Amino acid sequence: MEFIPEEGKKLREDCSTLILPALSIGNVGQLAADVLISSTDSERVGYLDDPYALPCVGNDAYGPFPQGDLALPLEAYDSSSNALTIIQQRSPVVKGMLVEFAKHMADFLADSGKKHIIVLSSLDFGRWQKVDMSSGLQIYYLSSANSNGTDENCEQLGWKKLQEYDPSQKHWKCLSDLAEGKTTLEDIISADELEEENYYASLPFAALFSFLKAKGLKVTCLLCYCSEGDNISDAFQLADAACKLLRLNHPTSGIEGGKWRVPLSWMTVYGPPPDLSIF
Repeated sequence: MEFIPEEGKKLREDCSTLILPALSIGNVGQLAADVLISSTDSERVGYLDDPYALPCVGNDAYGPFPQGDLALPLEAYDSSSNALTIIQQRSPVVKGMLVEFAKHMADFLADSGKKHIIVLSSLDFGRWQKVDMSSGLQIYYLSSANSNGTDENCEQLGWKKLQEYDPSQKHWKCLSDLAEGKTTLEDIISADELEEENYYASLPFAALFSFLKAKGLKVTCLLCYCSEGDNISDAFQLADAACKLLRLNHPTSGIEGGKWRVPLSWMTVYGPPPDLSIF
């Protein structure tokens, strides 16, 4: 994975915390990264090039007005006021190359001097075993702070550890051994052959978690259950969870009337409004 800086810019060394989405159902992690970038007035400092990220291109995502600046598959943004770097991933990984992509990302982040990586992602609502919506959207977490995935700070925030994380379970252990160089890629069960119990370990956040942890980085995955559809409200809550974890105050320049600043690109999520003359 190669970092290509914008002219005259570079990744700031004082931004030791990094937020990264892991692609999954409903794209909640990506949407949350979008709103964080927009609301913290983050500055794009460069691009990441990796052979396993599918190519894509689009117009300026954040505005406030379209400038014609190209948006690419992997972009890096710095928020110096929050000592925070955010990577946005806009395209999926080449099929079958998730583990290699996670390895490349972990190598890059470790070499970049990052200390704490927060991975934002979502889980299939249909897999939720114990549904409890009494307090609204429930945030789940997985942390490298302890071997069993628990983290006292996350517990104090009222979040629940992902119960399906079991480091002794076959696929989780394979990921860990692979990340630590104890096994080879051929020993990893292919995604198409995963058993029911391995759903969680087969997701992108799991590979990122395992490889980042193996690099000695502090990793916290923030997760929520969702379905396909309009998941903007879920993105707001996942972004808010990241702010709570980092004890970030919503910057006044990033919040308008107590609300998140909506990125320019969201204005066309569902296309243009219908022509009223047809009614």
